[in-house]
Amino acid sequence: MIYRKFQDLQLSGLGLGMMRLPVIGGDDSAVDEAAAAEMIDYAYQNGINYFDTAWGYHDGNSELVAGKYLNRYSRDSYYLASKFPGYDLSNMDKVEEIFEKQLEKCQTTYFDFYLFHNVYEGNIDAYLNPEYGILAYLLKQKENGRIRHLGFSSHGSVEVIQRFLDAYGQHMEFCQLQINYMDWHFQNAQEKVALLNKANIPVWVMEPLRGGKLANASEELTAAMQKMRPEETVPGWAFRFLQSIPGVTMVLSGMSTMDQLKANIATYEADAPLSEEEWNTLVKCVDAETQKGGLPCTACHYCTSHCPRKLPIPELIALYNEHKLSGGGFIAPMAVGSMPEEKRPANCVGCKGCEQVCPQQIKISEMMAEFTAMIGM
Repeated sequence: MIYRKFQDLQLSGLGLGMMRLPVIGGDDSAVDEAAAAEMIDYAYQNGINYFDTAWGYHDGNSELVAGKYLNRYSRDSYYLASKFPGYDLSNMDKVEEIFEKQLEKCQTTYFDFYLFHNVYEGNIDAYLNPEYGILAYLLKQKENGRIRHLGFSSHGSVEVIQRFLDAYGQHMEFCQLQINYMDWHFQNAQEKVALLNKANIPVWVMEPLRGGKLANASEELTAAMQKMRPEETVPGWAFRFLQSIPGVTMVLSGMSTMDQLKANIATYEADAPLSEEEWNTLVKCVDAETQKGGLPCTACHYCTSHCPRKLPIPELIALYNEHKLSGGGFIAPMAVGSMPEEKRPANCVGCKGCEQVCPQQIKISEMMAEFTAMIGM
């Protein structure tokens, strides 16, 4: 296992994300505890010392599993992370209640790492509202030694992350982002990493395989990878990509099977970042694939001046492309749900005024109808 320096700590380069533990009968709330315990033991015994859970993972049961099975090891021999669930606005006034319960569920007296969970467009105002006292409470817990390191995770835009940093950045020790070679340009991960590097905030990575999708690359991309590194696995390429990014300290993978865990640990026996040629070839191939999978919007904004409802059409097209390419997921519904109701795709009246000025000749009205049907908004 390779290790990364974080302040005075040595963290395993690969961390065990506990959002996708093995389950029984396809029920996300029914963790297969025997299989999960076996994976936790294997991870610990093979060098992983960072374990990441959260209030909402597995319907609240991930923290229970973490507490039950990590408790068998000396508390100072591993690092435990959890998060305040501000992705649900109804939790904003419950920070003390939730934090105390999390410590109880995890059978611990402190968290090594604790995060504001998923700072994004829909909760940034609440997170920054001093009336809730979230930052003040968490800083007090840090002062009392119940939180060792405080950070945040985000699926939000660059603008949202910048706003959070402007307000709370002096207190943030790390930031967890969705980063992988597909999202480097597709989700502006490159710009987000640059922002954090400029702020000297270490980067934690989530979704390195984009929910497992990058474990099965297209034939064209697989061929390009094998030509450059015949000995590397397809999932291995995703991790080598991340090993190449300055500022990345921790890579979290939500592994669901022992085979996945063993393979990823084997990859992390070596630090083998991509060469400049390998990086450029990979990114070029991936960008070509993402562009083929979506509508060719260039965000010229000609359309917006011809929309009677003043819809943010380029932004909606980008979210439509994300949803189509990902085969679903929560990012697009989350982003659209954070918009005012009058700005959502369901408000398109189908007048086609936008289509008359679109240089790419995109059938925007059809896209809006399809997107509305897909996400129900």
